[in-house]
Amino acid sequence: MATQITDRSVLNNGVEMPWLGLGVWKAKDGNETVAVRSAIEAGYRSVDTAAVYGNEEGVGEGIRQAGIDRDQLFITTKVWNADQGYESTLKAFDASMKKLGLDTLDLYLIHWPVKDKFVETWKALEKLYRDGYVRAIGVSNFHIHHLEELKKHSEITPVVNQVEYHPLLTQKELHAYCKERSIQLEAWSPLMQGNLDHPLLVELGQKYGKSPAQIVIRWDLQNEVVTIPKSITPERIVQNAQVFDFALSAEDVEKISALNENKRFGPDPDNFDF
Repeated sequence: MATQITDRSVLNNGVEMPWLGLGVWKAKDGNETVAVRSAIEAGYRSVDTAAVYGNEEGVGEGIRQAGIDRDQLFITTKVWNADQGYESTLKAFDASMKKLGLDTLDLYLIHWPVKDKFVETWKALEKLYRDGYVRAIGVSNFHIHHLEELKKHSEITPVVNQVEYHPLLTQKELHAYCKERSIQLEAWSPLMQGNLDHPLLVELGQKYGKSPAQIVIRWDLQNEVVTIPKSITPERIVQNAQVFDFALSAEDVEKISALNENKRFGPDPDNFDF
């Protein structure tokens, strides 16, 4: 169980990834730079971005402004759907690295399982990993059947599967599948895009003296799920990290898990159109 912000998950290739990171989806116009710098100053050591977010340059600037050693940070970005395929993925990676201003990347993900393309995309990620440009490679939004298909054609097992995961979408079968294969599950949209007014979360917030957001982040961590709550507000970024001074009881963890409705706020990976 993560007990401090510096705690890390050991991935299946031995690389260590922080349990808590900052997500920067939709953060632009300089907000992402402020958010990244504020997060690092608050103790965060992981930042998650993507080519399609259009803010890799701002993230890179935030990293530089924070002024800490690069080897203390864990930076993730993702190849977008339109760039999938072997050669196009390699080009997309180069473009992302130039925008970030980095020589090496900690984690590179396939953003979505684009049919008839994600296998070739994965082969490009394997090359980047073997050539030393990336410390770890993984996937995002992959169902079990996508992972099974990838397994037939790959030599390297993904270290991470980043998926929509929150109290209304616990993905129990996928979580168990990944755990059995040492694939670290990572939650995007852990705070349900702000839909945190559920009576149980409010009640538990009052019980533990925490906000519903902090309750959910703590629930993620106790379920051994890496979590990357998004915020551009320095005060909220700090609050989201104040989850290491308490622990939910096993009973309360189960109560939150029982809220599952298989409800998505984002697209289903089997039915997305972008």
